[in-house]
Amino acid sequence: MVADGLAAAAAAFLIHAAYGRWAVALVLPPTWIVAMFAHRTYDRSALGLGTEEYRRVLRGAVALPAMSAFAYWLFTHDSALLHDMIMAAVPVAVIAVVVRYTLRRRLHRRWARDRDRSATLLFGPSQGIVELAAVLRRGGAQELQVAGVCLSDPENAAAIRKLGLPFLGGIGDIDDVVRALGINTLVVLPVPGADVSVLRRMSWAAAAQGVDFLLAPVLTDVATSRLAVRPTNGVPLVRIAAPDLSRFSRLPKEVLDRFLAGALLLFLALPMLLIALVVRLDSPGPALFRQQRVGRYGDQFTMLKFRTMRPDSEALRAQLQHLNENSDGLLFKVKQDPRITRVGSFLRRSSLDELPQLINVVKGHMSLVGPRPSLPEEVEEYAPDVKRRLLVKPGLTGLWQVSGRSDLPWEEAVRLDLGYVDNWSTGLDLSILARTGSAVVRGTGAY
Repeated sequence: MVADGLAAAAAAFLIHAAYGRWAVALVLPPTWIVAMFAHRTYDRSALGLGTEEYRRVLRGAVALPAMSAFAYWLFTHDSALLHDMIMAAVPVAVIAVVVRYTLRRRLHRRWARDRDRSATLLFGPSQGIVELAAVLRRGGAQELQVAGVCLSDPENAAAIRKLGLPFLGGIGDIDDVVRALGINTLVVLPVPGADVSVLRRMSWAAAAQGVDFLLAPVLTDVATSRLAVRPTNGVPLVRIAAPDLSRFSRLPKEVLDRFLAGALLLFLALPMLLIALVVRLDSPGPALFRQQRVGRYGDQFTMLKFRTMRPDSEALRAQLQHLNENSDGLLFKVKQDPRITRVGSFLRRSSLDELPQLINVVKGHMSLVGPRPSLPEEVEEYAPDVKRRLLVKPGLTGLWQVSGRSDLPWEEAVRLDLGYVDNWSTGLDLSILARTGSAVVRGTGAY
């Protein structure tokens, strides 16, 4: 609230500098705070989580001129003040969003240091808990700190212990665990075959102890923007919107991809030429590696990379099959691969070998963000569900790449790619691009 007041005061100063009137400095801060209250920007459920906080701020900025016009008509009749309040809507929204972003980064840093986090107890069937824990762990710094797990099927506790999470009992132990550990949040997954009254009593017990009661959906990889509550005869049904993958909705992404890729090619032309020269001098063979990959809708294209292996690497692959680090899936990855050249090892760790794929983006075969481009023989082995990866263009980077790359098991890589396909948005693309730099610097899973 203090930050919003300061943002409004800064915006009022800009208006004063432009028009030389001070009245807006007295009216704008309290009016802005009222607008933020009205649009619930101070709710704990919105602070520091997702983009809903920013949406509420922008909705408040849209409402500010209407509030000003209403006050003008009913009270002030001061046309200069009305003008200044309307003109202040844009700067106060921009400043407020920037300030909230700064505060959010500070909050996330505190969460990363295990400060101000909510002690959380998970309850549900073991398989659902395993999937939910995987989603929570890959999300980066977050408010929920899992203190333990209670299972509806305690006989499967071994699966929970394997994740390194404390197993604290069954449904009958929840109340004692909440009191003993000072639990702030109880996250409950639906239990197949359980009576609805069980969940109702759990919510009552949580309310009596001042504990937040969160009911997790059966589908965990669904973006919040696709969820909406639709009350029907008093029953709050949750609607899950279908992914919007139409050509029209993806037109801005297509334009932005090709524009940014073209600009990067111009900017990186000289470094790419130098890399190509070093590759040629380091080992015999061409500078570029060309390989058939599968793009959107199963269309094949020639993907370009800087060569990082010996020219006979494909012929030697069968001899190294026993060293495959991804034996649980279709990917072929070998740590300390003997086929990799000296320069190639550096190019892989730094991801510089991927730069020629900017040409694929300009040609329209790839996108800056998307699932990894698959080999034709991999696609032939895909299960029907996995083929959903082919509904979008493959990308230079994606959720798979910024979440661990080759260190991820096959099932988790598939889950990330399918989650991207179902929940694609411009905001998600920008978030992945922002995380790509740190992933490249860390070099995790790059081999």
